[in-house]
Amino acid sequence: MELVPAGVTGNTGSTALSAPGRPAGGALWGLAGGWLVTRVLIVLMAVGVLRISGMDVTADVTVIYHGWYEVLQTGTFPLDDVTWQYPPGAALVILLPGLLPWSYLVSFFVICGVLDALAMALLMRAGTRRGRSFTGAWVWVAGVPLLGPTVYCRYDILVTAVAVAGLLVLLRRPAIGGILLGFGGLVKIWPVLALAGTPRGRRTRRSWTAAAATLGALCFLLAAGMNGAFEFLKFQRDRGIEVESVGALPLHFARLAGVWHGQVSMNYGSLELLGPWVPLISQLSVAATALGFGWLLLWRLRARRWQPATTYDAALSALLIFTVTSRVISPQYLVWLVGVAAVCLTVRGTSQKPVAVVILVATLFTTLEFPILFGQVHNSQPWGVAVLTVRNLLLLTATVVSCHRLWRSTRGPDAERTVVLPALERAGYPVRPGIAYEQDLLDGLGSTGASAAGGPR
Repeated sequence: MELVPAGVTGNTGSTALSAPGRPAGGALWGLAGGWLVTRVLIVLMAVGVLRISGMDVTADVTVIYHGWYEVLQTGTFPLDDVTWQYPPGAALVILLPGLLPWSYLVSFFVICGVLDALAMALLMRAGTRRGRSFTGAWVWVAGVPLLGPTVYCRYDILVTAVAVAGLLVLLRRPAIGGILLGFGGLVKIWPVLALAGTPRGRRTRRSWTAAAATLGALCFLLAAGMNGAFEFLKFQRDRGIEVESVGALPLHFARLAGVWHGQVSMNYGSLELLGPWVPLISQLSVAATALGFGWLLLWRLRARRWQPATTYDAALSALLIFTVTSRVISPQYLVWLVGVAAVCLTVRGTSQKPVAVVILVATLFTTLEFPILFGQVHNSQPWGVAVLTVRNLLLLTATVVSCHRLWRSTRGPDAERTVVLPALERAGYPVRPGIAYEQDLLDGLGSTGASAAGGPR
């Protein structure tokens, strides 16, 4: 058995005692100030005071969302609108701005700002815990504005905030985490993927059961109360290859070379490539998704070690697989990745630090291709295709690196460690008796004990 003094931090998360009153106020004020400044810039871009392109990105809110709102008020889903591509819980988000006293657009901005601030507060709070880091909060501060005005003109930031909250409480309160992620899945599907890395045993049973119960109950209520709750499944089935997806790249290059003679058209709510090779690429994308999730299942079955960061790291790997193999990669999808990467980096022992950097760079390139160069992407012109290629290659790289690092981080068993408290008389500062252990110690650590897995730093 290896003895680790309490002042030394091991790889397994053993944590040192730190002097009480360690200054964190400066970091918190810096984070709050950074968030406020960047969000003011987002709003100024969204309302057109600052412009990065000539495209009006608010049309999705003022035209599409508001149109759905008018239909949903009648007690039915948009049955004859193929642009309605969302699970039934999305109706709750679309209806929410109508409860506020301002115009639909202003109310939508307010809700985005409130949920954004909530996610920020949760990430900051997580960073104040011993053994954790403010890096995740900084990723949220920097990553969200990299998407430009688009991020406040789509409802994905709302879902991401719910997923961030669910992930951050998942280990301490698995049932509450499961409820939040289940609700997020009812709105946008992907948050349920965050359950892929829950530790075996009680936490998996409680979180998965809570998520399933939430999904089932709300689906039943929405289906019983409104018509057409599951029409979106038919619309999703018939979708093609969206112009910004990884699968679209071969068609863009073929179009540049003059050997592909299909067309780009608005189809099922997004610009899609229609014509030769599209059905084959669509089938390959679905097969890639199945293979990716098959790998994820294999990882879960063979993983031998769960650390405090493993649940978050697995969530990011699962989401990356889901994103890069999808037939659609809309710009706002990047806020999903930014949010989950931020959660990963609240834990110092995460394996996903380089992945988060790649995601931030990909987010910047996403804003370059939409809205700045979207006309060139739409027409398969050289600069647009080049920027899109870089963005998609960055996402592919992030996926491979994320999965590789997740696999390696869970392969070997932890060495058995014991924390030994230093003698009180040798400490240069007051030492409180005992250790305030974190509550997110993972199941399956067995004989390593609480002191080896999650002591505070």
